[in-house]
This record gives sequence, structure tokens and C-alpha cells, in this order.
Amino acid sequence: MKKLSGKKIALMTLIILASLFADYFTVFAGKAITIKGSDTMVILGQRWAEIYMSQNPGVVIQVTGGGSGVGIAALINGSTDICEASRPIKSSEIEKLKERFNTTGVEIPVARDGLAVYLNDQSKVVELTLEQLKDIYTGKITNWKELGWENTKIVLYGRENSSGTYVYFKDNVLKGADFAPQTQTLPGTAAIVNAVAKDKYGIGYGGAAYAKGVKYCKVKKDSQTPGYEPTLENIKNGKYPISRYLYWYLRNKPTGEIKKLVDFVLSEQGQQIISKVGYFPVK
Repeated sequence: MKKLSGKKIALMTLIILASLFADYFTVFAGKAITIKGSDTMVILGQRWAEIYMSQNPGVVIQVTGGGSGVGIAALINGSTDICEASRPIKSSEIEKLKERFNTTGVEIPVARDGLAVYLNDQSKVVELTLEQLKDIYTGKITNWKELGWENTKIVLYGRENSSGTYVYFKDNVLKGADFAPQTQTLPGTAAIVNAVAKDKYGIGYGGAAYAKGVKYCKVKKDSQTPGYEPTLENIKNGKYPISRYLYWYLRNKPTGEIKKLVDFVLSEQGQQIISKVGYFPVK
């Protein structure tokens, strides 16, 4: 029997390995799922993905943030399977989706969130009305003295305009008005929390699940009603005035592995994960 040279053995080994990897990726390709969008939802999406993958070996789910607008743009250009959004999709975005894929997309409410207002732990402010929040973030109120605390400038922290949280706050708290130019825009909710935690005179907003090292500001619908924190009970009974649904958007009705993932997220187990992460079940 003719002895093979070292080079030939190495070449045959590479061919065999390439064949094995090709077979692997052929099988795997149908199970790879990409999820992109809301920074508010990224920790929730990652937790869902971790548990689903542990129960379904061979399935890989990639979850990244960037903002709701970024996720919807990725859905429109075909670079993600699922978009996570902390705001409803806009009619202009639906039109773009229709133009490219001849579909208006599928909206799936997957969780609920209390849009929290963060204050530094040293702040003496306990509660604010929606009108006061609007005046603060539009620049009408600029000093904490106007709100019964120290004679010090209010430092505003907010999200970038690609964020669904930014859009929701602008539409529902500012009533469409522009943010004050002195608002410092940060690239994610965690960054806002970190900034407020270090700034005695800071104020910020974002998902309730991120409130680590800061305190919630109680929010009042008006001066005649009590203030409430974004707890499950207050959101369920409608007492907390700034709560919202969190969404998954797909181009088409889910099938195959994506349908299994959606069913998991909406199942009792999937909804229990929401509460553990710090958000609220959709059901």
C-alpha cells in the first residue's frame, strides 16, 4: 500500500473538516435567529435567548441593541429576523416594509414596562407631576428650587432620538414638544442610570428594570392625585401614568424555529422570566 505524504494527509484532513463544517452550517442555518433593537429590551431579550437555547441545543440566538429605530430599520433592510421595540412601529416604517417585502409586518406585544423617572439617592424630591416633568425636560423649569429643593441647576439626561424610549417620552410626557437643548443624550438606559447615580442634581428616564443605584421618582397624573412608582400593581391597575407595551416585530407570520421562540416568550415560563428581569407580563 502506497504511503501518503504529510502534505496529502493534511490536505485530506482539511477537506474532511470543511465537509463536516459545511454539513453543520447547512443544518444550523435554519435555526439561527437574530434579534435587534430596543436597548430597554436588550437584557430581557438576552435572558429569553439564554433560557431558550439551553432548552433547545443547536439553536443560536443573537440579541443586540442599538435602539428601537435601529431595530426597525434592520427589519426593513432584512438584516434581522426579529425587531425589539419599546414603541409602536410608525406608519412611514410600515410603508417602507411594504415596499421592500410586500408585507405590513407582524406586531406582537411581549411585555409591559413602567417608564421610570430616575433621581439620585441624595435628591430630596420625592414626586413630580406629568406637567412638571414636561416643564423640566422642555427647559421651562431649570432649577430644583422651583420644585422645593436646593437652589441648583437641574441636570437633564435623556436618550438619543433613535430610541423608542425617547419617542415615547417625547410623545406622552412632552406632548410632542422638543427636549431642552441642555439635555445630555446618552446611548442607553444603563448610561443614564450611571450618570444620575453619580450626579446629585441629575434626572433621567428609562425602563424600570434598570433602576440600580438610583431611586424612582413617584409620578402624578396631576397636582390633585397621589404619586405612584412603576410597580407591577400600579401598572396593572392603571395608577402609574407612564407605562407602555414592549413589542416584537416580524416581517411575516412566524414559522419554524421563530414560531417556537415566539410561543416560548408568550408562554407561562416566558412571561415569568419577564418578572424576574424586572418588567411586567403582557397578560
